[in-house]
Amino acid sequence: MTDRDRAAGPRRRLRRLQLRLTLAYTLTTLVGVSVLSWLVIHTDGRSWRNAEFDEMLRHAAVSTSLIYYTDAGVQLDGLRDDESTRGRHQVFVLLSRTRIGTPAKGVADGAGKDTTGSTAGRATASTRPAGAAGPRPVGAAGPAGPGGLDRVFTSGSRSVPVSDERIAVLARTAMDEDVTVREEVPAGDRTAYAVARPFYHDETQETTGAVVVIGDPGLRMAEHTRLTYAVLTGSGLLTLLAAFTGHLLSGRSLRPAWQALEAQERLLADAAHELRTPVAIMRSSMDVAGTDPRNLPTHLPRIRRATDRLTDVVENVLTRGRLQDSAASFSPVPLRLDQLVEDACGELPPGRLTLTLRLDESVVDADPALTRVAVRNLLDNALRHGRTPGDPHGGAEIDVSVRGHTVSVADRGPGVEAEELPELTERFRSRGGGSGIGLSLVREIAAAHGGTLTARPRPGGGAAFLLALGPAGQARHARAGTS
Repeated sequence: MTDRDRAAGPRRRLRRLQLRLTLAYTLTTLVGVSVLSWLVIHTDGRSWRNAEFDEMLRHAAVSTSLIYYTDAGVQLDGLRDDESTRGRHQVFVLLSRTRIGTPAKGVADGAGKDTTGSTAGRATASTRPAGAAGPRPVGAAGPAGPGGLDRVFTSGSRSVPVSDERIAVLARTAMDEDVTVREEVPAGDRTAYAVARPFYHDETQETTGAVVVIGDPGLRMAEHTRLTYAVLTGSGLLTLLAAFTGHLLSGRSLRPAWQALEAQERLLADAAHELRTPVAIMRSSMDVAGTDPRNLPTHLPRIRRATDRLTDVVENVLTRGRLQDSAASFSPVPLRLDQLVEDACGELPPGRLTLTLRLDESVVDADPALTRVAVRNLLDNALRHGRTPGDPHGGAEIDVSVRGHTVSVADRGPGVEAEELPELTERFRSRGGGSGIGLSLVREIAAAHGGTLTARPRPGGGAAFLLALGPAGQARHARAGTS
């Protein structure tokens, strides 16, 4: 298994976790929105249904109040011009035969049009002679309908196809139980609303008939249907928005985990890359020395140099780990920059080295350990790459200066152009002999302190690297912004 395959495992698990969080957030939103939508649609549907029944009950009450009795019989003239019988609802008046003797005796001034095709406004029955043909019995195949009910009034056309038998059953139920009946009844391939209300003889107070009002819910429920579509569309859009928002929030919540994973991968890559060379040198030296123990003293300096390099690599890798860790490991304090640089120069190994110091007193707000590593890496880079050309002994000429918040380390090496610095400060990029991590670490330390690392050609040959640290207080703000 390669390093890339090992790294892909945690990344894949983080992606799956993000998808699970997004799915959980979306499903939670979907359940909540679905319940809310159902409540809205159900409540609105019930509201429209109750409003429709209330209006039908009002028409039935008004119609029954307009029916009265005289010596001539039942009078329906008040129904003809009233708005309750001219609206979109169908109003039927059914009269009982069994309770008043002759089927339609005394029925006067019926309005509208009944199922026999009588013209609106024509009297259904005046003082009808005995034995004369009465109105068509409701739902009857013979002379009498169910329960002996005759339809004596019909308003409007039969726009809702409710059967005559069903209308008669509603009327008979209202009369027998002496209550107002409200039901949903079948009307072909749909459902209609029905209200039946009994009416009474003025003198005997006997139940003599019933008014049945039929309503078409589709006329009023169109508004409810539009609301249903609007709620469902809004719920779908809200769920999509919740999914998108959940994905963003889950990604944001997992950002520290992604950063920690990337920091761990970089740290492991740095350690593996940097430790490989010194360990190989030490092993080869030990192998050669093992073949001839008498030559061991000649290999000790090489092993010692490899050990020193290994120590530097470990320190740099640990320093990078600190930079990639939380803000708790970064502790800027007021620091004498000139004294720190002077101490770092005093640790340089003895040899053919010309060192010039120009140190102005300077106080900065910086992390001492990180700043020492940055200065030491600049000095090590000057020693490694800044040897004076033409010097047979490989001596190095290094000028170190401190002015304000800036440390300058100049050498007489091959030099570097400003546009080449970004490449040199990338990890594992070195022109030779170095680890490729030193300058990149200096740049990260400078950025953590709110500063920069720049390079420029040195007059007379060579290069000068300038480490600029931020002013007091800038380091804390820079670190807080990157944590």
